[in-house]
Amino acid sequence: MAEHEAHKNFRPLDPRSLRGLAHPLRIRLLITLRHDGPSTASQLADKLGESSGATSYHLRQLAAHGFVEDDPERGKGRERWWKAAAEGTTFDDSLYNDPDPAVRGAVDLFLHEIATHHTQEVGTWLGTAHEWSEEWRRSSDLSDFTLRLTPEQAHELNEKLHELIEGYRAAGPADAESAAQVRLHLHSFPRSTT
Repeated sequence: MAEHEAHKNFRPLDPRSLRGLAHPLRIRLLITLRHDGPSTASQLADKLGESSGATSYHLRQLAAHGFVEDDPERGKGRERWWKAAAEGTTFDDSLYNDPDPAVRGAVDLFLHEIATHHTQEVGTWLGTAHEWSEEWRRSSDLSDFTLRLTPEQAHELNEKLHELIEGYRAAGPADAESAAQVRLHLHSFPRSTT
């Protein structure tokens, strides 16, 4: 969810919105709506193994902070459909140093939930890879690299990677028949060698 800043349909996190998002179920609801499209509170409850009362409450909280909104094109009668209000979020580094300990706690919870979700996605891929074609299995990647960089070089590398990824988002699939939603995780961080 901490996504590239240049993309036009990304919502920046500020201290208030971050505190509104920093709840494990809210993060899962938002991720599900972003990845799987519009849904009702009951459908989300079934998918996530939660009560519809809990999903309804947390969807309303997400709406109050501008992360989700009604999807008026769907639903009939009392059935309320929800959709993500933006494709992703941007995360400003200043949140790490916010004077409010509640904001710093929300940063910690948010980032750990995202890391947990990434781990779950990789685990799901490894458990279901046999269900995909050989072409898709060959097209997946679980690489890691260790580089010796300055903070400036690491920042430049991240920016170049984000720019490359955004180019693929803008281009869209060449063959829509064979296209699938592809998740790409980028994690870069310094590591102590002592």
